[in-house]
Amino acid sequence: MIVASIEHLDRYVRAHPRFARAVEFVRQADLAAFAPGRHEIAGDELYVSIDYKDGRGHDGARLEAHRRYIDLQITLSGDEEIGWTPLERCRHPADEFSVERDIVFFNDPVDLWVPVSPGRFAVFFPEDAHAPLAGRGPLRKAIVKILAL
Repeated sequence: MIVASIEHLDRYVRAHPRFARAVEFVRQADLAAFAPGRHEIAGDELYVSIDYKDGRGHDGARLEAHRRYIDLQITLSGDEEIGWTPLERCRHPADEFSVERDIVFFNDPVDLWVPVSPGRFAVFFPEDAHAPLAGRGPLRKAIVKILAL
């Protein structure tokens, strides 16, 4: 997991071969102008999902993990907080892994809550279980999905 100020996003372009393209997109795009939903950047290798949702608080946020994608989560507005637990500590899946949706949810506890306010970003790799939407009130987020394989 990486959490930092959006002004330092360029420092992480070497974290993965597709990060440079993701960072370039984030720097050039007016993410606040995008409508909710999926927007292609480079097909299934790189795309952005825009969410307008209400925060669920700590009790309503669910740990999730992905196998194929890295999440670059950027809070556009609102009071977001995201939970984190190392995937290897997750022992209680809520259901089977969905290959189609590239997601599995867990009923395990969150180890750490991290504020991801506007102006910050968080990166979650396949080894990071994370619980987004743990903030309160209306949230607007951009989730850049980066193919990890």
